[in-house]
Amino acid sequence: MEHGEKNITVIDENGNEMLCEVLFTFDSDEFGKSYVLYYPVGAEEDDEDEIEIHASAFVPGEEGEDGELKPIETEEEWDMIEEMLGTFLDEEEGEQE
Repeated sequence: MEHGEKNITVIDENGNEMLCEVLFTFDSDEFGKSYVLYYPVGAEEDDEDEIEIHASAFVPGEEGEDGELKPIETEEEWDMIEEMLGTFLDEEEGEQE
């Protein structure tokens, strides 16, 4: 995955591939990592439920290779990601008004 890509393929814990759309990516100096927030493609078409947004740490691959998604490991990282998501959603809502 490259920064700026819109779709990624994620393999879940059962080995199933899932095409996901990237919501946004960001880097954290505090944790020295890059993060990607994404959701399954097609989820936005089902307005009955809230879209389940997933987050992973992202390790870029070598030149020309795909990167690797890693699980979020600490409560501090989750808190920071939730804060970034809240800021992102607030900005999105402001643009739509």
